[in-house]
Amino acid sequence: MKLKTLTLGLAAAGMSMSSLAMTTVEYWTTQTQSDRMQTIEVMADVFEALNPGIDIKLVAVDENDIPKQIAAAAASNTLPDMIEVGSNLSLAFSEQGIVDLEATTEVINNVGIDRFYTGALKLVEDPAKKQYVALPYRGWVQGIWYRADWFEEAGLEPPTTWESIEKAAKHFNNPKENQYGILIGTKADSYAEQVYTQFALSNDAPQFDRNGKLIFNSEAQKEVLDFYKTLSQYTPPGPQTWRARDYYLQGKLAMFFYSTYIMDDIALAEAAASSLSNENFSDLKGATFDPDLAKNTRLATTITHTSPSTFGTLVGFSIMKNDNQAEVDATKAFIEYMNERDQVVAYSHMAPGGHLPMLRDIAETDEFLNDPKGIFANYGKESIKEIIAGFENIKNFSIVDGKAFPESGEIFSKQIIPRMIYSAVIEDKDTQASLDWAEEQMMQVAK
Repeated sequence: MKLKTLTLGLAAAGMSMSSLAMTTVEYWTTQTQSDRMQTIEVMADVFEALNPGIDIKLVAVDENDIPKQIAAAAASNTLPDMIEVGSNLSLAFSEQGIVDLEATTEVINNVGIDRFYTGALKLVEDPAKKQYVALPYRGWVQGIWYRADWFEEAGLEPPTTWESIEKAAKHFNNPKENQYGILIGTKADSYAEQVYTQFALSNDAPQFDRNGKLIFNSEAQKEVLDFYKTLSQYTPPGPQTWRARDYYLQGKLAMFFYSTYIMDDIALAEAAASSLSNENFSDLKGATFDPDLAKNTRLATTITHTSPSTFGTLVGFSIMKNDNQAEVDATKAFIEYMNERDQVVAYSHMAPGGHLPMLRDIAETDEFLNDPKGIFANYGKESIKEIIAGFENIKNFSIVDGKAFPESGEIFSKQIIPRMIYSAVIEDKDTQASLDWAEEQMMQVAK
């Protein structure tokens, strides 16, 4: 069947199989770990066996080196045939004119555009051209992990709106018993920015408008920072970051922000071990692993205030510009093959929770839910569906109406927002003064 798919694609292009003799598809992946490389190589080997004459050349490139390596390849006219990178980079490369939008969009249509999560497609769309810069393949989402059993017992709604989040945080907060309502980032680090970003975008408070004008210092942003300061009252004391997840795993926290990479820590005793001691926090006594924690936990991926917002990362496949039509056709065929169920499942299982598939129908299959470590089974099918559905509303600061603003990445690298949060929350600086400072810092980047 796979061989037939390739042949049909070539026939449509007016080519024969013989013209593809020794066609090489150079595929750059950011999966640099040896075990993951081996998994991808096995999939590539099967494709090659089914498609004689095509060679998949797999090249691992560190994610941080991709922009530099692509720039060098473009300058020397040696671009790879396809790359696997984050949506922000795909948009940036498209703006440089080195992505084959037509070929990439054709593959999305062949796979089935209605099968993808809506939010995932929006992150890779060029709305002006009504084409796509990448095919969404995998990603992770962030949200509020919460004790669904506690919420049910207290008669509280899931923490999906500002009002329900604050109500629950206040209800469950009991510092005298070393129990807290919610964990948000209050240390000047990237975790704080990730949490803050989801709140900001749920209040339609971006960094830039569609024309690239910096509009961070707004009334809507002031509402976000004020609300963030309010929630900080219900967070464990001191500047806190992701490490305070220990409170949740030891039964001392009702809600915490985290990405889907936390799924194994909640579900597996060996993964949870580092959070069950008293080594990280002197006020925690340590606890035994709770085998029921996963089934009693839910993830609210989407927060809504003025609009729904999910924060996360999307990685996709982009087909690069290439004058060799045989290589373009072979690349399209390989990407379609990688979107077949067996390949998507195998790829997702390399990092359960961290590699969530972007095809709805596959994300709901028993094959996907049956990961080798049994992580997903601990949560149940409905819970997993809720988690992955967060991709319907995924957003970030750097993309506005399909246009990427690289300045947002530089603002991130300078930790302007985390430092603003720290000054407002930990140092108790006036909200407007904190925003004014952040705007001044951002303007130096966005000149």
